[in-house]
Amino acid sequence: MFRTVALVLASALALCAAPLVLADGTHSVTSHDTDQSNPFFAPSTLPFQAPPFDKITDSDYLPAIEAGMQQQLAEVQSIADDPAPPTLGNTLVALEKSGQLLTRVMRSFNLMTGADTDSTLQKVEEDVAPKLAANQDAILLNAKLFKRVETIYRERDRLKLDPESRWLVHYYYEQFVLAGARLSEADKAKLKKLNEEDASLSARFSNQLLAAANATALVVSNESELAGLSPAQLQAAALAAKSRGLDGKWVIPLQNTTQQPDLGELTDRATREKLFEASWTRAERGGADDTRPTIARLAQVRAEEAKLLGYPDYATWALQTQMARTPANVQHFLEELIPPATRKARAEAAELQQIIDQDGSKFKLEPWDWDFYAEQLRKQKYSLDQAEIKPYFELNRVLEDGVFYAAHELYGISFKERHDLPVWQPDVRVFEVYDYNGKPLGLFYCDYFKRDNKSGGAWMDNLVYQSKLLHQLPVIYNVTNFSKPAPGQPELLSLDDVITMFHEFGHALNGFFADQEYPSLSGTATARDFVEYPSQFNEHWALYPKVLEHYAVNYQTGEPMPKALLEKILKARGFNKGYDMAEMLAASELDMQWHTLPASAPEQNVDQFELAALKKTGVYLPQVPTRYRSSYFLHIWSNGYAAGYYAYNWTQMLADDSYQWFLDHGGLTRANGQRYRDMILSRGNTEDYARMFRAFYGSDPQIGPMLKYRYLNVY
Repeated sequence: MFRTVALVLASALALCAAPLVLADGTHSVTSHDTDQSNPFFAPSTLPFQAPPFDKITDSDYLPAIEAGMQQQLAEVQSIADDPAPPTLGNTLVALEKSGQLLTRVMRSFNLMTGADTDSTLQKVEEDVAPKLAANQDAILLNAKLFKRVETIYRERDRLKLDPESRWLVHYYYEQFVLAGARLSEADKAKLKKLNEEDASLSARFSNQLLAAANATALVVSNESELAGLSPAQLQAAALAAKSRGLDGKWVIPLQNTTQQPDLGELTDRATREKLFEASWTRAERGGADDTRPTIARLAQVRAEEAKLLGYPDYATWALQTQMARTPANVQHFLEELIPPATRKARAEAAELQQIIDQDGSKFKLEPWDWDFYAEQLRKQKYSLDQAEIKPYFELNRVLEDGVFYAAHELYGISFKERHDLPVWQPDVRVFEVYDYNGKPLGLFYCDYFKRDNKSGGAWMDNLVYQSKLLHQLPVIYNVTNFSKPAPGQPELLSLDDVITMFHEFGHALNGFFADQEYPSLSGTATARDFVEYPSQFNEHWALYPKVLEHYAVNYQTGEPMPKALLEKILKARGFNKGYDMAEMLAASELDMQWHTLPASAPEQNVDQFELAALKKTGVYLPQVPTRYRSSYFLHIWSNGYAAGYYAYNWTQMLADDSYQWFLDHGGLTRANGQRYRDMILSRGNTEDYARMFRAFYGSDPQIGPMLKYRYLNVY
């Protein structure tokens, strides 16, 4: 996942995905500029302008954010008031150079509120969310500024601009129009209020969800209820309990997905049901942490925003800048996948029910049974046990001899760990990244282990964006939520964890290979249904034989994975794919149904709406719960994926097409990697996405490779 934080209309605008970055911060706007005790008020002197996490405290954020907003507005107003005729340089390039202080502090703030938050930061987050929305509105709804942007846009054909600068003109004009620059002053005032409410609700949802997930973690008093878990897992659960003051008990924290990893191993059916129900109802238990009132109102606010901007629903507005373009195109795409996915999932459910019946059990397959019996079926069909696999997936080996190795083989880059740079948490590691010619590419931070104060899921983002204009190289981080082993125990991963590492590093590659003049167009500052494409593509190399053989080594013996086990893993690649796709499609449909509500629709009963939406779209299967329920769908309510969750499947199509192209042209080679880097990874948001993809692939996207690699053509 590529994580962004809502600033304007739920951050669908690219201005929010890549906040306006600043030039040199020389404007003296507030007295805060001379506050030498605040580390944000001057550019970092660390390599690559990496944040000085050893000097940053919670109390630094609010004054820096407030001063940054004031500074940015002053700089922008100076651009708008410029008496000289508007030019690319004095208007758009000047905007690209504005707001450096705000960008600097928000990049670190966004990291901390997602990966290492606390009550102080949560309060700041909720307090500043509407102010940040208002700040962006003050820019995008500034009539004088828009007039300058519009003038440049109308004169673009005679300005003899280079291709990237011409695209910058298009980009800015589109962002201003979509943000409401053409509205009357009265309607702008209404929109500003809605934007502030949207931002406040999104921040509230994020904090409610984190609190709800922590409060509903499964607490177990009797160790026998956890039968099936390994000694290391039991020890980790005991430590999790101890950290909460629950000595003598065991705690299983919740991941931010419906299904939980331990459901595949717990032999006690009652415990599985309790864990599933804890996950399923985590944010639906009434009280302050129940997210349903928040999202019911948030859906209304977004529909009202869209109506004010002249669109029938939020999805139509949000998709204007996406590769898919319209809700109808998205729905057509999803409808191509739902029938094969649900057919395969039903066939898988029937196989699991057979195993239950063969055991002499007298119950019907339920969602909390799926992973457990799927694991039994995996062993039965492929003699494949996750416990047999994990010793070959030690985290550091996967990272350095798998993720980094594949990147070196494809793109020639190399990595050197650094221990001299401050980090936000002791588990975080830092690597300097070098290009094939030895020149530095940037810094890579990785924060892999789950903490109670970390948001669920996995994501990538930038602390510094690449930009030739600002003479910046990227500083990038990956965050995941792997279970941390007890002290002294090896850091062993599941196959899904391994895929996640490759996925998030695919985003990082997109950021490291950015080669743009302008920060707003750089690297991962692309559409939702394009930004996940490089990451999904990079997943393919995790099980590519040459790569897998390089990192899959037993952590105890140093022996490579036996060929027999490797063959079983490769044969099992299609296992459970109907389930995997169906739960994703259910979440995509939930997202689209919420965000195609018109403004005239009443406030929804969340539970009733969710069930009706799933049944309406033909993706409802009782044994296959949606990957995220509405009440804990962090992607769409707080992380910028509103009307965009389909992008994961859309970009799978792009990724599978591209992988097939690689196989058709020799597979994992430097030549192929360089071509992909030059034509996709380095391009950022500098041209039409469909045209960019056609240039690489040779045609428009095709669904055939996706059906093949997701095993949806086999029932």
